[in-house]
Amino acid sequence: RPLPRLRLSSIDAAEIDPDLFRLLETEPRLMPYLHLSLQAGDDMILKRMKRRHSRADALKLVASVRAVRPDTAFGADLIAGFPTESDAAFENTLKLVEEAGLAFLHVFPYSARPGTPAARMPPVKGPVIKDRARRLREAGQAGLERHLDRQVGRILSGLVERDGVARAEDFTEIAFTGPAPQGEIAAFRVTGHDGARVIAELAA
Repeated sequence: RPLPRLRLSSIDAAEIDPDLFRLLETEPRLMPYLHLSLQAGDDMILKRMKRRHSRADALKLVASVRAVRPDTAFGADLIAGFPTESDAAFENTLKLVEEAGLAFLHVFPYSARPGTPAARMPPVKGPVIKDRARRLREAGQAGLERHLDRQVGRILSGLVERDGVARAEDFTEIAFTGPAPQGEIAAFRVTGHDGARVIAELAA
């Protein structure tokens, strides 16, 4: 029996080709959530990271996916304080969180790895890296809360992961009351959220 739900893990923005777009549009088993390996939102930093996409590419990708699958939610990996990151470059990354409508962030403070090209670049000071990581996490929390606000009043389909916890199609965590066995896909009526997950009850 085919699996009823398929979810992509972290993916490079440059790897999403026309075939994947068609699947996102036509394959109901493919869940409407993409976690993108963006790393930064500034073109010069992306170039120094040797990433294959630009800031504009990332925004175009998000818009294109939402055009064919409007319910898609996005997460992203972002690095704070990559060597040579100026205040302006950081602000470009910070603004990307809201511009792209990112709801689920993984923020990593940069740490040097000996022998890599980045380790030979002019570093960002430790306290600055720490502060930038904090600001990115705050932006990520704001993005998550905007996403959760939009779920209130909706009925979501969720896969029960354990007692009282399910996962919606768009990766939103659902805290619920009522009997539902692990592994079951059930309908949940969202009544609110706690800033991290939606609060719901089993829909009749």
